[in-house]
Amino acid sequence: MRSYCIRTATPGDLDGARSVMLDTVYRDLGTGYVPRWHRDIIGLDHSYLAPARHTLLVAVDERDGTVAATAALDSRGPAHPPNPRHLAERYPSGETAQLRRVYVRPEHRRRGLARRLVHQLLDFAAADGGYRAVYLHTDPAVPGAEAFWRSLGKAVLDEREGSGGGQSVVHFEVPLP
Repeated sequence: MRSYCIRTATPGDLDGARSVMLDTVYRDLGTGYVPRWHRDIIGLDHSYLAPARHTLLVAVDERDGTVAATAALDSRGPAHPPNPRHLAERYPSGETAQLRRVYVRPEHRRRGLARRLVHQLLDFAAADGGYRAVYLHTDPAVPGAEAFWRSLGKAVLDEREGSGGGQSVVHFEVPLP
């Protein structure tokens, strides 16, 4: 059985974390790298390590030292546009902890890594004391993603519902511990 060390990322972890993230956006999300959506992946240090209220966690496979999974949190709420105005107003930047880049390499899935990472992010948000909500969005086309987030939080907007052919995105709120 594999053992993992979950910890706050260090500068030495960034190449491995970036690899997990880029592989995920190409393989699972099918978008490839899109600068307006994925700029934080290239600048992980400036996005997650430098700001005091942001963090990047990694799950490191203790067998070979590789990064098996990532999870990040920042203080930026959903932007309008592209998200609906009411969502941006409900989850304003500075008061909202947004969960991002919760990605697990396929060969490490079904071992509880994502859940452990998210719980540590929630503890980080609670310890900060300045966050009043935890928000995220997910692509329900990614196998297992929607069910995973529904097990942890409440869907606040499913863009597949309604008219106008919106994005295929589900927005969630996860309770602070």
